[in-house]
Amino acid sequence: MIVIVMGVSGCGKSSVGQAIARQTGWPFIEGDDLHSNANRAKMTSGTPLNDDDRWPWLDALADAARTIDANGGSVVIACSALKQVYRERLARAGNNVKFIHLSGDGATILKRMQARPNHYMPPGLLDSQLATLESPVNAENAYTFDITMPVEEIANQVVDVLNKQLPARSA
Repeated sequence: MIVIVMGVSGCGKSSVGQAIARQTGWPFIEGDDLHSNANRAKMTSGTPLNDDDRWPWLDALADAARTIDANGGSVVIACSALKQVYRERLARAGNNVKFIHLSGDGATILKRMQARPNHYMPPGLLDSQLATLESPVNAENAYTFDITMPVEEIANQVVDVLNKQLPARSA
């Protein structure tokens, strides 16, 4: 299974993703680590990424997930995956891709972003991310969770949902 924890910057993708990985024993990939230096510089300067900036990054994430999936493994990935076309591109990584959408109001997320010292994504880009976000409503492979819950509670609920989605194992 490939689990992509998605949402705007500051929603808790990394924290929740790491908690899910701890509970499942699956590896965790921090999507931000696969951004190019040019993408990081652009965001640090306060300039939002465009689709052309994102495609190589999304492809790198899909390639990493595909490799793990091809070897019979599962993985948890933190990735904004803001648009449906991005999620479609990521979903090509395997047959069992699930999106965990962390959703919350802008004021809560802004407070979280302002509390993160030395993060390359400035709070000034939140409005751009919220405007770009296409929530995965009615998607059969996506589940939405409220970010106001504690991280471990979100992870517990996610793992419960994922356990129901895992294929039955033969004895």
